[in-house]
Amino acid sequence: MSPSSSSADSFNVYATLLTRPSYLAGAILLSHTLHKHSPSTPLIILYTPGTLPKSAVKALEEESQSSKCILYPIEYLRLPASEADGKDDGIVAERFIDTWTKLRVFEILEVNGRKIDRLCFLDADMMILCDPSPLIFNTSNDEYLSASEGEGHRIAATHVCVCNLDSDSWAPSSWKKENCAFTPLPNSDAIAPVDPSSETKGIFNSGTFVFHPSPSIQTFVLDAFKNTPVNDLRKLKFPDQDFLNTVFHDRWASLSWRTNALKTWRYWHPNIWADDQVAVLHYIVDKPWTARVKTSVDNQNRKIAGYKGDDGETHSWWWDEFELWKTQREQDSPDLVVAVGKYVAGEKGYEDLDDDMKAIGHGAQGFASKWKDEKKAGGDDDSDKKQEPEQGPHGPILRKKVLGERGHGPVVRNPDFVQDQQHHNQQDGKPRKWKIPPMGSSYMEP
Repeated sequence: MSPSSSSADSFNVYATLLTRPSYLAGAILLSHTLHKHSPSTPLIILYTPGTLPKSAVKALEEESQSSKCILYPIEYLRLPASEADGKDDGIVAERFIDTWTKLRVFEILEVNGRKIDRLCFLDADMMILCDPSPLIFNTSNDEYLSASEGEGHRIAATHVCVCNLDSDSWAPSSWKKENCAFTPLPNSDAIAPVDPSSETKGIFNSGTFVFHPSPSIQTFVLDAFKNTPVNDLRKLKFPDQDFLNTVFHDRWASLSWRTNALKTWRYWHPNIWADDQVAVLHYIVDKPWTARVKTSVDNQNRKIAGYKGDDGETHSWWWDEFELWKTQREQDSPDLVVAVGKYVAGEKGYEDLDDDMKAIGHGAQGFASKWKDEKKAGGDDDSDKKQEPEQGPHGPILRKKVLGERGHGPVVRNPDFVQDQQHHNQQDGKPRKWKIPPMGSSYMEP
């Protein structure tokens, strides 16, 4: 199914983004679980035909017959060419190269002939555990999002968790549990207030955000992208989230933590977490489909998963749901099960995965751990030992890849779909310049 240009009655939708086949299983299960718990609200899957194999696109088409997701092909978005060095891609971490494409969601105003009233974006590494719509599409949020012209251009999202209990070296010094917006909350029903003046309580996680699509907010966001100097955009460590926090600074309201529940909160924030209260579970860092859950026989059969072994319970939820999905699809869509199975860990586990999959598995945490005291950790190359990293607004900027930096791998063009990438040029006159966040800040868990 493809987007339509005709107008009709408005409706609410969710949307996600798929640019790599390594996330196919995540997007499929997101679609399946959303339809299971909120069947009246469709999911639009924005996908880039130029970076996906035919088999992945066909899998999406087959899944749409069951979970009623709406497929929406879009153009892959990269940074404009830099006047400084002529490169069209300066992302400091290659595995984040795709995230600029998330901005395409602001271009979607209608689909299948129906105007979109409210749109909630969800990352493809999420799973739905209960209906999130009452927490997202409600009168209270509407009152904030529907501000009059001049006060508009708003979104609603959840705070970034700044606890940094894993002591990631890239995190700013202010990232401590006592500074986290979720730490003082008394129970699961509490919603953290937004404090725009705080560097820890005034920033949001872009895994979930909701807004009213309109030509106005579309122009607001995309003009900010076009009018920000390319070299400033290149400095952003976590592109879409850092950028959106800049654009929507003091223009966002807080959603319930339940709409973007990071898996680590099960043990980082027991003050708010309750298994039966989670609506949208966010599998940050290593993805559950890249490794089978193990069981520790010497520790009361504790489930083990995640890069530190603490995410066995939440990862097992994903695998349980995947097995249910697989059972349902095997009879009517066996080819779909085979196609998705190529991007899910087999019985041999990690050794069965290709580099693309390994990069979102155990290798995902390599980026967060490669810097220590602002110098590269590990490695035997003498040149690396001597070279100090250049400092950007979010910490050290890499100019060469290191272990764990491979990320999603280079952009591989689908030979059956060759499409020139459009570069955004600054407007004539005096375009608005957007202030990049201060040195040492960062808005995203890797």
